[in-house]
Amino acid sequence: MKVFKFGGASVKDALGVKNVAKVLNLQKFENGVIVVSAMGKTTNALEAVVEAYFNGSDYLSGLSKIEDFHYQIVRDLDLEDIAEAKGIFSVFNDIQSFLERNKSPNYNFVYDQIVSCGEILSSKILSCYLNKNDIANSWLDARDYIKTDDSYRDANVDWQRTEENIIALKPHKRYVTQGFIGSDANHFSVTLGREGSDYSAAIFAYALEVSQMVIWKDVPGVMTGDPRVFDNVKLLSNISYEEAIEMAYYGASVIHPKTLQPLKQKHIPLYVKSFTEPTAEGTMVGISDKNQKEESFILKKNQVLMKISTRDFSFIAEEHISLIFGLLYKYRMKVSLMQNSAISLAVCMEDKFDNYKKIIEDLECKFKIDCQKDISLYTIRNADMEKIDDFYEDKDILLEQISQKTIQIVTR
Repeated sequence: MKVFKFGGASVKDALGVKNVAKVLNLQKFENGVIVVSAMGKTTNALEAVVEAYFNGSDYLSGLSKIEDFHYQIVRDLDLEDIAEAKGIFSVFNDIQSFLERNKSPNYNFVYDQIVSCGEILSSKILSCYLNKNDIANSWLDARDYIKTDDSYRDANVDWQRTEENIIALKPHKRYVTQGFIGSDANHFSVTLGREGSDYSAAIFAYALEVSQMVIWKDVPGVMTGDPRVFDNVKLLSNISYEEAIEMAYYGASVIHPKTLQPLKQKHIPLYVKSFTEPTAEGTMVGISDKNQKEESFILKKNQVLMKISTRDFSFIAEEHISLIFGLLYKYRMKVSLMQNSAISLAVCMEDKFDNYKKIIEDLECKFKIDCQKDISLYTIRNADMEKIDDFYEDKDILLEQISQKTIQIVTR
């Protein structure tokens, strides 16, 4: 068995859906799971609906545009009758009904019930198109298989229950399912974190112990840097699990950070390939004597840099660090870099849930806080130290950390 994951860019329109069918035929994909993300920018559009709902503004017009977008794809694929029969567009009635009846003030809960619908729509449309074109498959609701806790928008997987559910799938069949989503103990929808479809694919790959997992992207594979940001980047043909995990953790967007760990546990090779050039080699992540350690550049934008100092010039001691990290955990702040001196602690972090004002309010009771938003974190893996001065040029550096062959700098 294999697991193929197709991202939103690969199914952004009818031509994209048709291309997925071509890729499956070229790859002779006959046995395994196809995991698909929401179409194009649907997740962003659904987030805007949730935002409008909580702001008390017009969310129905945004919902209507999303419906029109999907209906156009259905029409371009000549699936109107099938879509009607499969109840694809009843999803929009369900969304509207939920928002009209909802009494929960929990933004994250409501977010997951609405935003998860993007993957339901894309997977149903793809499944219908493939079946119509002789690529027989069964549609699966990932929420019946991936079980989690109720940490909405960033749920933790219940691996025992999830594995029990997935291994019950019949072999020698094709399945189409959703990335990014699962369900909690009460079967409410949950999401696994932004861009979490790679992780969903890895969960299915782990439970089924597949021969390989392939992520189909709009880039040739894992590069030594984002070509939209950095010059003279090149394709990495082979890298280790460890190198890929480090790159993903530091912010390389080509692979979700949680994807590698379950694959490494069962030595499942991961391939990152281009859906526009499906016969090209791409990148293989796994165990190989060809693994490379090339200088690589990673940029994480929209970071928050917080400097926490004691008010009485006492040392930042263990009890202080314990309190600070307890609050970071409470407000779900993801630490990207930290550095301490005798009387201060600098933390560069990602504020996915817009909680930085809350943590500042709690910390200011005991500490002096200096906070800067919208800063950038650069990471250089396997750095060429002889050429590093060129990279530093014209950058306003707020924080720097150097370890063996890895350099991180925080800039304005």
